[in-house]
Amino acid sequence: MDYFFYCRDRDGVGDLRRRLVEEHWSFMDRFAAGMIARGPTLAADLETGTGSVHIVELPGPEAARVFAFEEPNYRAGVYREVLVRRYTDLLGRTMWDFPGGPDEKPGRHLILAHAKPLTDWPGAGRAEPPLDRDRLIAFGRLLSEDGEDWEGTAVIGDFPDPEAIRALFAATGAYDRIEVHPWTFGGRR
Repeated sequence: MDYFFYCRDRDGVGDLRRRLVEEHWSFMDRFAAGMIARGPTLAADLETGTGSVHIVELPGPEAARVFAFEEPNYRAGVYREVLVRRYTDLLGRTMWDFPGGPDEKPGRHLILAHAKPLTDWPGAGRAEPPLDRDRLIAFGRLLSEDGEDWEGTAVIGDFPDPEAIRALFAATGAYDRIEVHPWTFGGRR
């Protein structure tokens, strides 16, 4: 089963995050074989971390809880919120297969689109807008823990105009809230 994790940083934890980086990477090394994508979200200055994204294949819900809540940053209080969702991969590749490669470039973003409750949306289904797959690093549906309910869409990509991508998602009428976060490749450097 694939899982999507988005951990939002507390304010003022940059020094703590930096001190824990080796512990964090060592923990993540245990899950390297199943990693689809990983990396920090950033503030507008493209330097300050605001959160951490991981998309990873795990054996089930218990392993997802360990991944989310035994992680060193979580245990040390770096995160104020942890979003865990089942994930359906719509791209079929990992970030290491991305044609654009891991070079640092401004314009890479996480788009996190939260679905409207199905009762509020007459389409009552999934609505991912058409996107240029060559620009996508990760792309998938977010599902409830049992995998039954669609709860949104997560996209990481090379988007020079992320507001245009937000508009594509908004035009579907399926999303209650659409977040846009600068993002960069994660892992050991």
